[in-house]
Amino acid sequence: MTDEEDEGSMTLNVGQRVRLVADLRLAGSVIPAGEEAPDETGAFAASLALAAGIEGTVERVDEHHPRESHETREYLRLRSLLDDFGHQMPSASRAQLDEQVAALEEHWLAYQRQKLRVTLRVRLDNGFVLDDVPAGAFTSG
Repeated sequence: MTDEEDEGSMTLNVGQRVRLVADLRLAGSVIPAGEEAPDETGAFAASLALAAGIEGTVERVDEHHPRESHETREYLRLRSLLDDFGHQMPSASRAQLDEQVAALEEHWLAYQRQKLRVTLRVRLDNGFVLDDVPAGAFTSG
């Protein structure tokens, strides 16, 4: 996968045809449809391999935005206050606000470096449905 695909910058849309870009091996517990998870761990276990190149249709696209911390929200609030009203403030108040914004800037920069995660639900042509799969696992078909 390329960095571009990892970042989810390639836009995939509901209804779009897609192709799996790499072999996948799915392993874990299997739960029959319509049933609750069994009490016994590993009561049903399975492994499934899907070959690169298999095609399907996107049924859902989910964007998982990075979480904003309290410090990030506070930076945005103070930055907005400074941008909108800083020119009207007394110089001492403006300087104090500048210091507060500068102290929170590192949190804002860390938030901006976080990547948007995009996952898909894809119905493959063979009938299998892959859900919560990173968008980078597919390319437009």
